[in-house]
Amino acid sequence: MLYEVVVNGRPHMIEEDGETPLLWILRDTLHLTGTKYGCGVGQCGACTVHVDGQPMRSCSLPLEAAAGAQVVTIEAVAGAEAEAVRAAWIARDVPQCGFCQSGQIMSAIALLRVRAAPTDRDIDAAMSGNICRCATYNRIRAAIHDAARARAAAGQVA
Repeated sequence: MLYEVVVNGRPHMIEEDGETPLLWILRDTLHLTGTKYGCGVGQCGACTVHVDGQPMRSCSLPLEAAAGAQVVTIEAVAGAEAEAVRAAWIARDVPQCGFCQSGQIMSAIALLRVRAAPTDRDIDAAMSGNICRCATYNRIRAAIHDAARARAAAGQVA
């Protein structure tokens, strides 16, 4: 069947089985390899993308469910939250192996879009589905706090 999906602002007509996970469309059809395959069952978070502004696990989201949606991947995520998170990630030297980082970053950006000054509890809840093999959780939490403070200092939040 033919499905239209808007990925990173560009419409794509995809002829594929509707049950095909969005992850494989992104990686194999559209060649957007920043979104990673981790577990294949939506529990590790490596495949996190934004679908209509919400963080979603693309490995467990069928193409037919993404049809008509706005999908944003790590390659094109933008805005004040994205810039603040990227800067904080670099400053805190968050990644070790880096495999989970695109999913971690997408989840952190989504959190800051709904909570300008998240608490540790907010961060833990928002990031709970993202597994880091290197256990950089403390640096991830600190970087999210740094990104929130940077946005506040720049007057980017109310």
